[in-house]
Amino acid sequence: MTIVGVGVDVVDIGRFQETLTRTPRMRERLFTEAEQALPVPSLAARFAAKEAVAKALGAPRALGWHDAEILRGDDGRPLLTVRGTVAAAADRLGVRNWHVSLSHDGGVAMAMVVAST
Repeated sequence: MTIVGVGVDVVDIGRFQETLTRTPRMRERLFTEAEQALPVPSLAARFAAKEAVAKALGAPRALGWHDAEILRGDDGRPLLTVRGTVAAAADRLGVRNWHVSLSHDGGVAMAMVVAST
């Protein structure tokens, strides 16, 4: 296994909540239908994860928000599924595995993503 990229991002949960309240369609634009049902702190962590995915891939342009989905796996850990634009960018770099960590506490959500072969 070789690490292709690492991405980290943090989100202020209160500011994220304000954005979702001010622009209700933002929830639909950023998150898949399955993700949309989650509470705001979990959405903020998933937004951070999507940003971290882009950073791990070298921040290519035109990645689709819905092309990276972060749900909870059967074991409780975050499970990243990629498709479309994100899968294509990952394939170009030889990414076959994703490692994701999410957290939210003290008004901040964070995510770390490692992309590997």
